[in-house]
Amino acid sequence: MQLNKAQKKAVCHDTGPMLVLAGPGSGKTRVITERIKYLVGVKQVLPEALMVVTFTRAAALEMRSRYQAGGGASGILFGTFHSIFFSILKNAYKYTAADVVGVDEQIKFVSHILKNSGIDIDSEKDTVDNIVSEISKVKSEQYNIEDYYPLSCSADVFCKIYLEYGKWLRKSRKIDFDDMIVLTYSLFKSRSDILAMYQKRFRYILVDEFQDINYAQYRILKMLAAPENNLFIVGDDDQSIYSFRGSRPEIMIRFEEEYENVQKVILDTNYRCSGAIVKASSSLISNNKVRFEKNISSVGDEGIPVDIRGFDCLTEQNGCVADIINDYAKQGVNYSDIAVLYRTNIQPRALVNKLLEYNIPIRLKEGIPNIYEHWIAKDIIAYIRLGMGFRDSATFVRIMNKPVRYISKSAVDEREISFHKLAALYDDKYWISDRILQMEDDVKSIYKMKPQRGLGYIDKVIGYGDYLREYSDEHGIDEDKLRDIFEQLYYEASQFDNYEDWFGHIEEYGKWSAGKDAPKDAVSLMTMHGSKGLEFENVIIVDVNETIIPHKMSVKPEELEEERRMFYVGMTRAKKRLHLFYVKHRYNRELEPSRFLSELNRHLP
Repeated sequence: MQLNKAQKKAVCHDTGPMLVLAGPGSGKTRVITERIKYLVGVKQVLPEALMVVTFTRAAALEMRSRYQAGGGASGILFGTFHSIFFSILKNAYKYTAADVVGVDEQIKFVSHILKNSGIDIDSEKDTVDNIVSEISKVKSEQYNIEDYYPLSCSADVFCKIYLEYGKWLRKSRKIDFDDMIVLTYSLFKSRSDILAMYQKRFRYILVDEFQDINYAQYRILKMLAAPENNLFIVGDDDQSIYSFRGSRPEIMIRFEEEYENVQKVILDTNYRCSGAIVKASSSLISNNKVRFEKNISSVGDEGIPVDIRGFDCLTEQNGCVADIINDYAKQGVNYSDIAVLYRTNIQPRALVNKLLEYNIPIRLKEGIPNIYEHWIAKDIIAYIRLGMGFRDSATFVRIMNKPVRYISKSAVDEREISFHKLAALYDDKYWISDRILQMEDDVKSIYKMKPQRGLGYIDKVIGYGDYLREYSDEHGIDEDKLRDIFEQLYYEASQFDNYEDWFGHIEEYGKWSAGKDAPKDAVSLMTMHGSKGLEFENVIIVDVNETIIPHKMSVKPEELEEERRMFYVGMTRAKKRLHLFYVKHRYNRELEPSRFLSELNRHLP
């Protein structure tokens, strides 16, 4: 296929800065590889003078292989920001891979600090992950730690962890991925001779997925490109969905203000999606205010209208997803040509169970957290185990004060507990003794009930729901997040008539979620974040509801615009058929269809 007019203009650009706005399916990778061939083959630029930067190792390898498959010359540097900057630091400071701190080490260190601060790590795994992410954000954005307000924990705790983490890195002579950016910038600022050496070597810089860049990466890029400024950037501001990593689409939008004589090309022909999908997605994204205007067109025909459907509950929605996939399979469609997308990876647990029930092969790109490993699930299981007759002290201690019964841990000094013996220790404190005996009656009652009713009893009668409310207040955690976990367990319990069957399922689910090789021909399940850069013949997006898409935590205008961009990315993964599903009830809560559906529905056939 020959290059179209816009692609050819981008490929044959001479010198100076160029901005290439590449809409979905517009052939941006081909433009970059053809641009490299043009510079080396036509303009006689030495391959060693070219640097091609992208954001993932996989993308860098794909770009290099596609270029070399066409007989491209060797010597060109293909890499991520981190790999390129680390190579610069290796030359300057003799760092090795052993000096780089990985995420696992970061999590281990933060957990250690939290534990020493008296915070229960078992119930704070999400907090640890969020703290690590926020440390990265502070470092990459160069925030003043004293002025930064964290979302993951209190400001005092975060400041302590941040400073201790910095001391640990310096003492160990280690660096993390954010240091690769920070130290490279400092090196170039302090050593103009080293900067000049790299400027002289890399006279042409090409950047893929430029919309994902952050300020720290951009300022180094500008230093490297000077003084010739042969900076060729390719990306789509409408697909910028990584603000949590520091990405800023406004950098791309302001690029023309940063440089004089910027040439701009818009790749506005979508070779991937049908006309119906292009129209619907374009209608959606046009509601964003901060963006480049584009008029995307499709080379394909109108195709099948976008399918928008509402369901009363998750069970109906998941059943329909399974039926649609089976219908596609009967029509001869490969499972690998089908994808199911969602907002977060905690959503598809019930859907996974349904698809497995239908014997539909699936591939989970990011995996899904095992809900039964969450501390709330462990609490519920502890209550049920006591009801089943287990009396080990570890099980009892776990929930003896959930809700508060004022039982001292020191009173439980035996491997097996007896409710009556324990109550006798509190003869002088009848209110505690009564609560212990009431607890025994409660757990015995639970076991006589079906699983779902038992969870309702734990929640409302025993008072575990009150405990979650108090816990959220004390730890500054959104109560809805905790309730969501409980409600998902409540839904899971409804699928079983007795605890033995449910526990058997929990054991099998644990084995499955720990890792299962997917067959080659399988339906892909992934988040919309994870789908970026991929394409499928048929795409189903589930739970297109308010509080989910857009997420309830996204309330600021810029946050809502990113949520809209994320939905846009999800929609434009589909080549032929796109299904958008919403539910009216999710875990006993009423939900509204996403506002995004109204933004595209009026433009559908």
